[in-house]
Amino acid sequence: MELISVLDLASTFVFALVGARIAADKGLDYGGIAFIAAVASVSGGTLRNIFLNLKPVWISDPYITIVVIAAVIITLVFRRVTRIGKTLLIMDTFGLAIATISGAQLAIDKEVGWQACVILGAITAVTGGLLRDVLCQVEPVLLHRETIGTSSLIGAITFVGLNQFEVNQTFSAVIGAFMVITTRFISIYFDLHLPKFKSSKS
Repeated sequence: MELISVLDLASTFVFALVGARIAADKGLDYGGIAFIAAVASVSGGTLRNIFLNLKPVWISDPYITIVVIAAVIITLVFRRVTRIGKTLLIMDTFGLAIATISGAQLAIDKEVGWQACVILGAITAVTGGLLRDVLCQVEPVLLHRETIGTSSLIGAITFVGLNQFEVNQTFSAVIGAFMVITTRFISIYFDLHLPKFKSSKS
């Protein structure tokens, strides 16, 4: 199995599991939980593939659907609802790192410009979480805290930059993912975030 396929499956499972847990916390029914899990897990990869003129990955790879279903079943079997805590935060962060590298790697394989590779890496990583939060009527984490977008961009820039210098692909992927994880955890621990716009009152 190719590296891209492995990364897509891994990030899909993690995002589906996190999405299903958030949907369960919001009291959605089984159908709603399954829908949120699917949206959270495949939206980023789907948008990435559309931009690259490729079929959405869930059409070409049946295993994507299987891992989404598995995540939903796990959520429904283990019915104890736990508020979003450290475990899901860690899972979501690792999913963010994997998806960032997956998106950037596919763009590199399609020989698009390095800027597009970076942007597609970030799009793959953050789109599902944004739609998940909007559909669950939760304030989107991407737009107000934890520098999710920044973490993904830093990881994508690192990964793509190392590829530009022809560094070993596996090593580049590990370092890029490490940058995503480190940046997000540091931002959470020290409560760092991008400056917010404050309108001046007359």
